[in-house]
Amino acid sequence: MVAGVAVIGPDTVDNPLLGRLYPGPKAKVWLPPRWGGGHSGAQVSKTIAHGGRPQPLATTKATAGLRGVVRVPGDKSISHRALIFGALATGRTTIKGLLEAEDVLNTAKAVTALGAPATKSTAGHVWTVLGRGTGGLKQPSAPIDFGNSGTGTRLMMGVVAGHDITVTMTGDASLSRRPMARVLKPLRQMGLLTREEKDTLPLTVEGSAHLVPIEYVLPVPSAQVKSAILIAGLMAAGETTVVEREPTRDHTERMLRYFGATVTTELKDGLTRITVFGDAELSGREVVVPGDPSSAAFLICAALLVPGSDITVEGVLVNPTRTGLYTTLMEMGADILFTNQREEGGEPIADIRARASQLRGVHVPAERAPSMIDEYPVLAAVAAFADGDTRLDGLGELKVKESDRLAATAAGLVANGVLATVEGDTLIVGGARRVPGGGTVATHLDHRIAMAFLTLGLASEAPVTVDDTAMIATSFPEFRELMQTLGATYAN
Repeated sequence: MVAGVAVIGPDTVDNPLLGRLYPGPKAKVWLPPRWGGGHSGAQVSKTIAHGGRPQPLATTKATAGLRGVVRVPGDKSISHRALIFGALATGRTTIKGLLEAEDVLNTAKAVTALGAPATKSTAGHVWTVLGRGTGGLKQPSAPIDFGNSGTGTRLMMGVVAGHDITVTMTGDASLSRRPMARVLKPLRQMGLLTREEKDTLPLTVEGSAHLVPIEYVLPVPSAQVKSAILIAGLMAAGETTVVEREPTRDHTERMLRYFGATVTTELKDGLTRITVFGDAELSGREVVVPGDPSSAAFLICAALLVPGSDITVEGVLVNPTRTGLYTTLMEMGADILFTNQREEGGEPIADIRARASQLRGVHVPAERAPSMIDEYPVLAAVAAFADGDTRLDGLGELKVKESDRLAATAAGLVANGVLATVEGDTLIVGGARRVPGGGTVATHLDHRIAMAFLTLGLASEAPVTVDDTAMIATSFPEFRELMQTLGATYAN
């Protein structure tokens, strides 16, 4: 069965050779054994959602265009890094616009537990981190719980690697299934030790004050692995180099330079070599976090799908390593305009205007994946309304996100009457300009799956229901409020 997804029903044909998923009005979507072993994905998700009661939500077709000017919360990637580099710096770091979502707040708790207090001011939305300097963090008194945050976990592994401390790292059920081998391999080469003979949380990791600098070629594009190595390299004696075959988001390099580290980037023979000089001394800074483009994506995509829409999202990060979705949408014919472009804190920012558009199917090449890895579920939702097929290549990384996003996205589309095809690491969405809707989507504790299909439901013929929305708070707690501000309607 391709991608572990079978569709069973009286109007459904399952062809394991082609991996075709043919929707029918009575089709039932069944998911891989690790998602429930014979139970529907929705049942499993409802059983384990954040250890509490699920919070299902249905979205209904918008009766009028979405309109308004809004601002999304701060970028999650930059928020994590601001807290971590503030902890490793000497002196005080202030952060304005920090994303106050569960994932980021767990990173704030982590640096606090390591002796670098991260606190929010009583007036305004300014956070302060009192850094202890590179190599200066202390032994925590208890295990550190990272909740659902893969980014926080992997980056903090790089932090712990350069300290003579032992830390037990835990997470929720979803995070505890996600593999950590790719980040542990290079960190172990540098001197990190793990007490357990496994590569999933919970893990007890032991750092070292005598890390070895390395040169490491990333086997697959990963900004998280690259960042963990560079962070550890701050505390190694010598030069630590990461070699990329394909570029990934470069927030770590930009922010390290801003905090005072020496970081070089060299392009040679089609490869990118990023080098950090060890025994670094970082100084506290003022950081302004721009709007998260991954959060803005849901609002922008909703505006493209709902007739008569015209919205503007202000202050969005438009770093070239994060704009693959917008490039793809424009290729599909989307009416999107970047205005008021400027730079803040070393990062490019813009206001993004989006208006309802007639879209066409396109081929999205694999090399674009690193610049839009978090946006594929909502892009697939948009592609369902396009004219013709959209082929998305190079999606292997989606299989090891908060859920198997490739399988979950395909299953959600099929449940709502969309023809979806999974061929290895490729997803093909059969665009038919309209989506029947009416299905219930199993989210598998994945915030982006939930938000993608709530976006789909704004333009589908019948309401679309997601089985749980509790996990949306991990990245975009204001999602529903902002969507309703623009004109979206939901039913609990």
